[in-house]
Amino acid sequence: MTTSTQTAQAAKVTSPDLRRLVASECASLSGSAVSTVALPTLAVLELHASTTQIAALAFLGQLPNAVVALPAGALSDRYAKRPQMIAADLTAAVGLASIPAAAFAGVLGIGQLYAVAVVLGITKILHDAAAISYLPMLVEPDQLQHANSRLGAASSVADSAGSNAGAALVGAIGAARSVLADVLSYLVSALLVWRIRTPEPAAALARGRRSLARDIGEGLRYVAGQPTIRTVIAALSTLSFGLAIMNTYWAYYLLADLHVSPTSFGVIMGVGGAGSLAGALLAPRIASRIGIGPTIIIGFAVSPLAQVPLLLAGPGLCWQIALAGTLAVQLFWATASGTSQRSLRQILCEPRFQGRMQAASTTMTAGARPLAAATAGALVLLLGVRGTLAVGAALQVVPVALLLSSPVRVLRDMPAPPTRATVPPAREGAS
Repeated sequence: MTTSTQTAQAAKVTSPDLRRLVASECASLSGSAVSTVALPTLAVLELHASTTQIAALAFLGQLPNAVVALPAGALSDRYAKRPQMIAADLTAAVGLASIPAAAFAGVLGIGQLYAVAVVLGITKILHDAAAISYLPMLVEPDQLQHANSRLGAASSVADSAGSNAGAALVGAIGAARSVLADVLSYLVSALLVWRIRTPEPAAALARGRRSLARDIGEGLRYVAGQPTIRTVIAALSTLSFGLAIMNTYWAYYLLADLHVSPTSFGVIMGVGGAGSLAGALLAPRIASRIGIGPTIIIGFAVSPLAQVPLLLAGPGLCWQIALAGTLAVQLFWATASGTSQRSLRQILCEPRFQGRMQAASTTMTAGARPLAAATAGALVLLLGVRGTLAVGAALQVVPVALLLSSPVRVLRDMPAPPTRATVPPAREGAS
């Protein structure tokens, strides 16, 4: 590769509009991490919510993943993506701003937190559906892997920084007022998206007066007709289901059964976050060295293997060190794999189906988490906590088998993106 070519490719990946999109995602994610700390604290310590009300708050926050994702994806394919992202950010800011306002007036109640949780869930889905499908418009196909790597690394840092800032703000100024940091983050995100100047293709804007349900059905049929895309999404949803079963009792298992202190628990999570950041940064290099397909499959295969030390662990510092190291390795490969499979799906998907393809993935992966939590609750009555974790770990073997029997197994380089001239709407090109 010549120096001029390298310079040109580097310029694509560091374009001002890509930097603005990455900064926008970081701003909103760091602010959301503050609210992730502030809202439960507000509910428990200031509103004295019951355990049932806390569960309802968590459920309502997750509900839009199952209900809103498909319409959001169809809307992002039908209309311009930037206005959808800006409108979502501004709506989220207004919803969050109502919390400190109501607290100041002395009228804040759990019902308002329920409503804000739903609004935040919906706006996040609307923003993400547009943002993820907008990324392929900002960079060339051969630079998607690097762009997703940058986005993943920046998001890991923003999430960690936001969580730490949230804890500090709640302690310094109170839970209600700390939410203002998230309000500001959404306003910054909207401003950065507004400053993006890359035009969207005209075909993405001219959707006509079609039924939204028809657009959703067309998108689902498209995804079902793509062998690689549908297999990756099926693998993701199965992995997500197994992980969600484990995550229901993972923290409880460490804190109650393994007697991990809250401080040590935070250290374990921090080490895992460092592994995730490294995986995001090194994903393009790993994929270029061993191939895109092996990178994806290894990421999936490491997940069930990483649960073995957890199932064998007992109390003590040595086991805590082992669990921290294992989590770091797991999240390293999970992030490297996630960056690679997302780039692969974006390249293989036709531009006019990007939003609906991402929405189908969100619905399948995040939409199944409430069911997984309910399944975990039933399993724990029969098998106990460790047995339930074992079932969740065993389910994570299934996506590995799916990927090994799919076209992903033989992929070494990113395939060429499909074109309207060579790829019919319901078929996928060679992968």
